[in-house]
Amino acid sequence: MSREFIDAGAELGAILLLFLLGVEYSVDELTAGVKRAHVSGTIDLALNFVPGFIAGWALGWSLTAAFLLGGVTYISSSGIAAKLMRDLGWLGNRETPAVLSILVIEDLVMAVYLGVAAALVLGTSTGGLAWSILGAVAVVGAVLMVAKRFGAHLSRLVFTQSDESVLLGLLGMVLLVAGVAEQVGVSAAVGAFLVGLAISGEAARRADRLLGPLRDLFGAIFFVFFGLQVDPSTIPPVLLPALVLVVVAIVGKLVTGWVSGKRFGASTGGRLRAGALLIARGEFSIIIAELGVEAGLEPQLAPLATAVVFSLAVLGPVAVHIASTTHRYTPRSQIRAP
Repeated sequence: MSREFIDAGAELGAILLLFLLGVEYSVDELTAGVKRAHVSGTIDLALNFVPGFIAGWALGWSLTAAFLLGGVTYISSSGIAAKLMRDLGWLGNRETPAVLSILVIEDLVMAVYLGVAAALVLGTSTGGLAWSILGAVAVVGAVLMVAKRFGAHLSRLVFTQSDESVLLGLLGMVLLVAGVAEQVGVSAAVGAFLVGLAISGEAARRADRLLGPLRDLFGAIFFVFFGLQVDPSTIPPVLLPALVLVVVAIVGKLVTGWVSGKRFGASTGGRLRAGALLIARGEFSIIIAELGVEAGLEPQLAPLATAVVFSLAVLGPVAVHIASTTHRYTPRSQIRAP
């Protein structure tokens, strides 16, 4: 009974994590980011997904397990990056749009990736896999179109003076769309992310305030649930490949941030800060690894993903601190004329 509760709480935590992540973006920001940073996004995919995939293949894993490991090493933690930028007061920096654009592209890629990963885990045929990809793209496109045209109406619909009504309305809508997405072959968490994109204005601010504590509670249960499935004794044998992947992952994100920051006109320090902000991996990487664990794929996938994700979750903020102390940013308003 306790395991069933933790399992359900973990799934709800993943859904809330991704919903409130989507609330931080708007459809216009997403489309603008994709248009401006598509080259950097392609470089990001090549430098960070491919090494993970190759590592899984070199370890003798199945293509499905290697595909999942590529996803683990690819996706940055939007939650950690956003918190670091807010805490350090970097939201007005020139490199911030470069970082946000990369994060938006990664989250959009995840909307399709998770659908494909779920199909591969279930052993879908080639034709079924093609339909899964088309279905995922169609669902994402449809939700984005609805969010762009009717997002304001939807926000007004769920917004009332009563906190209880807003809370229950948002929860009901998120769980409904997440369930429908799951039925059509798209990840429930991605469905929740797309709903978050449609919420804007005062409704978005209320959503963050009301659902934030629930996200923290069930998000913690989600990470605990994943940790319970990893035997600590299985981590030492994968430390060497984990160390190699950590080094490659850090270099890949630093290059990505450098290229993206340059396209947005950031200084040398800004490009380094952009790369450092992208280093940490988090919620999406654990969701991807959880797919492999539930399917009973390679036994080394969970410990390797755990070692990589938690190492980068720690080293990412450390790199940001180093970048912030070696290349300080001075707002224009504080620059004195000679």
